[in-house]
Amino acid sequence: MPVSIHETMLPFTNHIIQMYKGDAIYLVSDGYADQFGGPKGKKFYEKQLKEMLSVNNHLSMVEQKEIMDNTIENWKNNYGTKYEQTDDITVMGIRM
Repeated sequence: MPVSIHETMLPFTNHIIQMYKGDAIYLVSDGYADQFGGPKGKKFYEKQLKEMLSVNNHLSMVEQKEIMDNTIENWKNNYGTKYEQTDDITVMGIRM
């Protein structure tokens, strides 16, 4: 369900997740995954975003931010065609 008014308003489901010291949780909008670019001018996609977060989650949050910034800029601008940002990008990572 979106966090807004929608034509179909279903109840939210609450989840309790056990977290431990050193765990990280990421909250993201669809903006990062929806950016166009790459060798074929396609979206970055959620699968690729999840893989990037998974591979780099052992790094500091500052290092992860640098990787994410560089990755999306290269995705949008490094394959011969310069793509404009098509959506807002929101990513928040929290390390326990």
